[in-house]
Amino acid sequence: MACLSFAKLNASSSQWIAQQSFSQKRGSSSRRRVSLLIRAGAYSDELVQTAKSVASPGRGILAIDESNATCGKRLASIGLDNTETNRQAYRQLLLTTPGLGDYISGAILFEETLYQSTTDGKKFVDCLRDAKIMPGIKVDKGLVPLPGSNNESWCQGLDGLASRSAEYYKQGARFAKWRTVVSIPCGPSALAVKEAAWGLARYAAISQENGLVPIVEPEILLDGDHSIDRTLEVAEKVWSEVFFYLAENNVLFEGILLKPSMVTPGAEHKDKATPQTIAKYTLKMLSRRVPPAVPGIMFLSGGQSEVEATLNLNAMNQSPNPWHVSFSYARALQNTVLKTWQGNPENVEAAQKALLVRAKANSLAQLGKYSADGESDEAKRGMFVKGYTY
Repeated sequence: MACLSFAKLNASSSQWIAQQSFSQKRGSSSRRRVSLLIRAGAYSDELVQTAKSVASPGRGILAIDESNATCGKRLASIGLDNTETNRQAYRQLLLTTPGLGDYISGAILFEETLYQSTTDGKKFVDCLRDAKIMPGIKVDKGLVPLPGSNNESWCQGLDGLASRSAEYYKQGARFAKWRTVVSIPCGPSALAVKEAAWGLARYAAISQENGLVPIVEPEILLDGDHSIDRTLEVAEKVWSEVFFYLAENNVLFEGILLKPSMVTPGAEHKDKATPQTIAKYTLKMLSRRVPPAVPGIMFLSGGQSEVEATLNLNAMNQSPNPWHVSFSYARALQNTVLKTWQGNPENVEAAQKALLVRAKANSLAQLGKYSADGESDEAKRGMFVKGYTY
């Protein structure tokens, strides 16, 4: 990448064009030819194409990037031990579901899963490719306490990220995910917001340098009894900081995806917002903070019930948006699937059908055509867990 620092740009210069060359005097006798490059990288075209592929009509992301510990909690809920064999069996169920690629464009994997194969010896990455689903990878190393903050966290994992990302690319991953969080009950402090934004920007730049489309995810937690207006205020502040630092780090906006939380009241707020209200506030925040160059907004569910997450997404797609507004759900796609499976091989087909039901529902919501008629009570059950960690 070429770079150039200017002490001052002439105010009359109105054209700031990538790869435009200029001649600049250097002393009285020599001239040097320089280039202005907003972003130049070996993977730029591929990044744009990958982002467009993931952000394709009627499709979204299946997030199965839970750490081994978190996956173990899911397995324990149905009476299974947290072993690699059981984790492999569950993820094989998900990733080999026939027809999944009709509704799912990308799957975020944990590192273990990226390198695993089916019991028949077929790499999970190849299962995804055959279904026209883009393989992705979780690259952060989790949350730790942020010194000097109001009991807040920061996300670790930048050390060694470049070399790890290069290896993930060789293994077949084409996009990445880094999750950090912001807590409204904790303030949030200016320090925590800045740390979240800067960390996401550094991760995004490193990912793009190594061929991975970064999913930018500053999750604003549902924890708290605050109003939807307070959530909007914090979300606007957070995304303002995020895009400032993305620009500072020369991140190619056309080659990223976002994974925001929806703008909702806190989980303990006395008033529950309708899907229409959540859509109104969320789209207001996005329109104020997110450039139209960004190809895809892939929402997290954040502890909402399966039906809530789908209804809210559907409400946001009742009118055209400048971005592909879709989903990147974990629990809101997997909850019914896991309970249907129960770890029994004879239940695999039924569990896969349950996954297709949820994937199709969210596909319809991405197109603004979803109806909750006929949804089960289980799908309507909330999944919020206070202080939830991955």
